[in-house]
Amino acid sequence: MNSSVKYWLREIGIILAASLGIFFLLQMAFIKAEVIGESMEPNLYKGQQIMINKMAYKFSEPDRGDIIIFTPPSQIGATSDYIKRVIGLPGERVSVIDGAVHITKAGGHSFTLDEPYTADLAMFDYQGSIIPEGHYFVMGDNRNNSSDSRGGWTVPLKNITGKAWFTYWPFSEFGGVPHYSLPE
Repeated sequence: MNSSVKYWLREIGIILAASLGIFFLLQMAFIKAEVIGESMEPNLYKGQQIMINKMAYKFSEPDRGDIIIFTPPSQIGATSDYIKRVIGLPGERVSVIDGAVHITKAGGHSFTLDEPYTADLAMFDYQGSIIPEGHYFVMGDNRNNSSDSRGGWTVPLKNITGKAWFTYWPFSEFGGVPHYSLPE
């Protein structure tokens, strides 16, 4: 074999190896998912295709306002992952009074969430208990059509698959998933 053929074979091999490496790294960091149901409307719709960042919580914890994908607790009997918004953090208590979500922190300080992402207020009041360490209280944005932590369960960090990151289908919804920073 002449040197120019060896050179091109080596270059093609390097490109293929680099491409495979990038492909496998992306497979480890991101997965795709389809939104099932109406619980996250008006922000995410049934049939919408999204990318999930699986690495988002490897080095940090979920923030209030993040949209997460998780395996629901076994007592629910669900057969697929859920997608919901993080509302309450470990050590807090979440209450819903007259449609407004109230957070009570460990020291007794409480505040009402400003939630620009919901279309309707919750129709039913809810009084929760203190969220255990390493667990998160989640709710769907479509408050009156969502199976969420108001059912008496929280999400352990180990059950969280990742953070909803990017919408790629339908193309009219192309772009980042709407997360909100929810200050006190």
